Amino acid sequence: MKRLLLPLLIALLLLPPPPAWAGPFQDGAEAYQNGDYAETLKLYRMAAEKGNPAAQSNLGSMYAEGKGTRRDYTEAVKWFRLAAAQGDKAAQSNLGAMYAGGRGVKRDQTEAVKWFRLSAAQGDTTAQSNLAALYYTGQGVPRDYAETIKWYRLVAEKGNTQAQITLGTMYARGQGAAQDYIRAHMWLNLGSMSGNPAGIRNRDLVAARMTPHQVAEAQKMARDCQQRNFRGCE
Repeated sequence: MKRLLLPLLIALLLLPPPPAWAGPFQDGAEAYQNGDYAETLKLYRMAAEKGNPAAQSNLGSMYAEGKGTRRDYTEAVKWFRLAAAQGDKAAQSNLGAMYAGGRGVKRDQTEAVKWFRLSAAQGDTTAQSNLAALYYTGQGVPRDYAETIKWYRLVAEKGNTQAQITLGTMYARGQGAAQDYIRAHMWLNLGSMSGNPAGIRNRDLVAARMTPHQVAEAQKMARDCQQRNFRGCE
């Protein structure tokens, strides 16, 4: 199984803000949509300095990406930390990624796990994927395939192709759960429907070890899973 990367999630929250955060935040979101990043940066800073966690998170993302300003990971971490302390899940996930990659802070996988876990508990998909990857590799936490399965399953149930393929591969290998070719085929089949070469290859390798009846059962499970929007598939 290929090791999953720990991507830096850039999560600009462009949904209408609560009334208490209207004004600069809303104007900043509109400026961002219009591609005026310098104006966005100015407006988000105004809202961020008043304590708006969404603006703080977005400001951190802009510094991390270098939009409207030069890239500055230290400044990004500053704003992510302020927003994360207020419970903003995107900022928590991004702060975890900064610690995991050693951007703007000393690399610290234990601290990365802390922030990914907080974000993952709020349902952030990237944080859940990254937490699963750290459990798989044993970085910042003891290696635990059962925990890996747990977090990848949550992401897979949201329709994430990579998580579906990884989950299927782990079932095929018996990592974190009893070896189960039927479940493995189901998840790999779902993950390969977009044409992912790794998913197709692994699905076919698993199918070669199954009886025709088992393959048919796995295919039915995949169809039923799709109809349920990936919920309750096991």
